[in-house]
Amino acid sequence: MDCLNGFKMVLLGEAEWNYEPTVGVSLNRLTFRTDRGGIPFIVWDTAGQEKLAGMRDGYYIQAHCAIIMFDVTSRKSYDKLERWHRDLVRVCNNIPIVICGNKVDLREKRQVEDTQVRFHRKKNLMYFNISAKSSFNLDKPFIYLARQLLNDRKLRLVEQPAIPKMIMSPELCSQSQDELMEAKA
Repeated sequence: MDCLNGFKMVLLGEAEWNYEPTVGVSLNRLTFRTDRGGIPFIVWDTAGQEKLAGMRDGYYIQAHCAIIMFDVTSRKSYDKLERWHRDLVRVCNNIPIVICGNKVDLREKRQVEDTQVRFHRKKNLMYFNISAKSSFNLDKPFIYLARQLLNDRKLRLVEQPAIPKMIMSPELCSQSQDELMEAKA
């Protein structure tokens, strides 16, 4: 049983290994087992494409934290960080935010090297290299955010989480669209 209410979280950017653009949002619940009990995150994976930018703001509302993810094999993806961050902060003000560079397992295709990743320093944000394909460091941004939200720097995982693919049912998609329209009104 979870010891805490779920944290609504926004996952923004280039998150998937086999690139299939998120249309609108996909939603999933991830629970991390810690020394303080289960900590659930309600993850809203929003579309990073510019043509869907107007829809994102509605999904940010009431977010407790965010991960902004870019693809290290795409310079264009990294160049969008500043805009994504600005839009997120405009809606959510002062929530914990983490920057993640995904696909670090593709060393030979990497276009953005660690030494070139500077945006997080300008904004005083935590940065993690991750690989969604190999699950490298996937828990790190979530545990960091949980520590920030709970103000507990010593929070530890007690078991590795199973991180499922984020899927949204048609019913949940419809409900989310209704909530977005309500929020816009």
